[in-house]
Amino acid sequence: MRTMDDRIVHALNTTVPTVSFSDKVDATQTCKQLYESMMEAHLSRDKAIKSCITHTSEVVGQLREARAKDGADVALIKQLRKEQTKLKLMQSELNVEEVVNDRSLKVFNERCRIHYTPPKTVILPSKRVP
Repeated sequence: MRTMDDRIVHALNTTVPTVSFSDKVDATQTCKQLYESMMEAHLSRDKAIKSCITHTSEVVGQLREARAKDGADVALIKQLRKEQTKLKLMQSELNVEEVVNDRSLKVFNERCRIHYTPPKTVILPSKRVP
């Protein structure tokens, strides 16, 4: 799901013309389309990660309830720890997303700032977990 961000520099180099070739390609439209694709990818990943966090949080809650009823079940305790670790990894993935998104936007702005200015009302993925 991060292909767009991993290849942002290449995408900008191949689609946004230099000043000498700017009359041959509509750089404004190209930058706008690239920006919209990038924002769509960011929102999609954010939604997917948060969905996984929500699901795993529910599983952790169920396992905690089960442990409260039977605190001596070793297999249950192991499963709970496993799910808690998974939850922490998913939550840290939101921080990774923030870094990836910031890097992509920085590269985009450096290359497209003279051709396209993104709208200020864009809703970026939130950093909070529901």
